[in-house]
Amino acid sequence: MVWYTRGGEEPLYAGGNEEFFGLLVGEGGKKNGEDQFSSPTKTPPRIQLLSAMDTAGLPDPNPSQPDTTTAAAVDTTTAIDDPLNNPYTSLNAICHELSDLQDLATRGAWKSILDKVGHARSLNLLTKPHEHLTYLTFNVLALTKLRRPVDANQELETLLDGEDFNTPQFHYQNYPNHYPNMKGNFVPFALRWLHAYLPYSLAQRMKSLDRLYTLIDFIRSKKLKVSTNPSKDLWKRREILVLNTIISHHLSQKDFKLCLGLLNELIGICGDDDPNVLSKLGYVKMQYGDVEGAKKAFSAVEGMIGSESEVGLRNLVSRSKALMYIVDKDYVSAVREYEECIERDGMDMVAMNNKALCLMYSRDLSDAIKVLENALERVPTVALNESLVVNLCSMYELAYVNHADIKRTLNNWIARVAPDDFDSSCTRT
Repeated sequence: MVWYTRGGEEPLYAGGNEEFFGLLVGEGGKKNGEDQFSSPTKTPPRIQLLSAMDTAGLPDPNPSQPDTTTAAAVDTTTAIDDPLNNPYTSLNAICHELSDLQDLATRGAWKSILDKVGHARSLNLLTKPHEHLTYLTFNVLALTKLRRPVDANQELETLLDGEDFNTPQFHYQNYPNHYPNMKGNFVPFALRWLHAYLPYSLAQRMKSLDRLYTLIDFIRSKKLKVSTNPSKDLWKRREILVLNTIISHHLSQKDFKLCLGLLNELIGICGDDDPNVLSKLGYVKMQYGDVEGAKKAFSAVEGMIGSESEVGLRNLVSRSKALMYIVDKDYVSAVREYEECIERDGMDMVAMNNKALCLMYSRDLSDAIKVLENALERVPTVALNESLVVNLCSMYELAYVNHADIKRTLNNWIARVAPDDFDSSCTRT
């Protein structure tokens, strides 16, 4: 059985145009030193604590050097600190039909992304070096989401010579015809992140961690150099993203002491008044056996509730209370807390999943099944994830003699409504 504790989801893809744009662009590319685009600060991507792009047409690896006249002109430009400070006004201004790729990714249409990337490459629709990298990033992301990490890794290996993203082929100034008066590196940050994440999917955990820690050092070096607030906020969000990924890796190996140290780093970045980070700290302490420490962290979050507090904060507090009840095996009280969450937010899948498990452990298997079936029927786009389906199928196996037929019916329904990356093997049919 899989318990949910919304410390957040693994950040393989963080939705939202600005947020994913912030991941896609490289760390250089401002033109003439002007701040013409900024991205608002958003809540950092979350990690789930307790559950457990053909390179044809890519830039020449050894590009010819610009003539001295052009080079002198480039040298007179202001140093680049971040491409978010450039004159692009829309996603499609950044890259060919980028908004279409973004929409497909948001809908989980990863197979369509592979088709679109292949189509653009075959027809030579990508005219600039950074466009090739952007499409490659979406291709690698789609392959990863479709559980094809070997293919994704091969795609990256055809691009990289070793592990260096800082070679001349990735710099604006080596393509003066495409990028006049621009300096910097145009490697999308999402590609750097995928490069660090992929080895974990290939059972190369230490290699992945080495790359993630290298990526953290890279981010922090960039934070020291940027001068504008939008850029500082962007690099801060990236640092939080990578730290959350590292915490997820360590937590999967039950390295609780390392997780506690990293969470304290996260508190130093986000502040000690961030309820999500404090809740994560409480979850890890609870797993570590420090129940009193967990209660203290959860109490600090509860103290942040005011008369006009958002539903999300109230539900976060209620879910934390429910977990403490579960530790004491007081499933009736835990169910009550989860029901309050569902009353406030009918799409709180964490509460629905955990309420069903509490009912099951209270020997009310029939009602537990109803809770999960109702969630799938009412809000399938939210409720349909592998962990919830695994729990439901486990309950079917406990409750029914003909559970194979019931699970086959569920699997047929999932095949009609699920996104491309859903792992249908979780039904165990």
